[in-house]
Amino acid sequence: MLHIVAAAAQDESFIDKYDNLFTAIGTLLLGGALIYIIDRFLVRRATKLASAVTGGDGLSRDATTRLRFARRAIEAVIAIIVIASALSEFSSLDRVGRTILASGAITAAVVGFASRQTLANAIAGIVMAIVQPIRIGDLVTFEGETGTVEDVGLTYTWLRTGADARLLVPNERLAGGIIRNDSIRSPTVAIEISVWLAPDADERRALEALRALDGVRARVSEITHEGLRLLVMGEPGPPSERLAREAALRELSLATLREAQVR
Repeated sequence: MLHIVAAAAQDESFIDKYDNLFTAIGTLLLGGALIYIIDRFLVRRATKLASAVTGGDGLSRDATTRLRFARRAIEAVIAIIVIASALSEFSSLDRVGRTILASGAITAAVVGFASRQTLANAIAGIVMAIVQPIRIGDLVTFEGETGTVEDVGLTYTWLRTGADARLLVPNERLAGGIIRNDSIRSPTVAIEISVWLAPDADERRALEALRALDGVRARVSEITHEGLRLLVMGEPGPPSERLAREAALRELSLATLREAQVR
């Protein structure tokens, strides 16, 4: 009988001793389950509701961008709260916390300086999710790089180029730069390329040869000591076909100028 009581007391003391550890683990598991529910159930539910409203077309680009960014922002906030709650269960960390708070001004300055770029990217991501100068699926050009917006994250935006490469652009840089968006206002986009001629080239013959092509317009766009730049414009087309159509127009223009003996 005494052996059973001692064993029960030992079990109880073990649970009491590691109660904070079990509570912290339970908090982390609960937070993980909550993030999983948000990631799976709510997104699928929103997609089904959008399909029911739009007749099976699914979410629009605006709604997809906002929903994905909002989901990640909510998950990040939940993760921070859950981790903070789990750590608060350990009283041994109180002494560390008091030590850090004792030098709060220095800590705040160091953390603020170190995380300035990250915070700026996150704030820029929030602004872009609200204003939406770009949306998931848009064809954009930024600093000479053209690609399709694949994802808008908390700190970076993913672009997929025509060569199937991935460009990661910081949100702060993207929000403060000049972006060409070919998909945001019109279902079609202008097809235009630049062709350079030698300084002594006959631009009249070049323009006549290019304008003789079906659906092609051309004009002198720039004159420098290095040569003349002709702007050649074709028929507008869908944004998804812009890169391919520009490549085809470039090949056609070069072949036409060679036939016209213009260099």
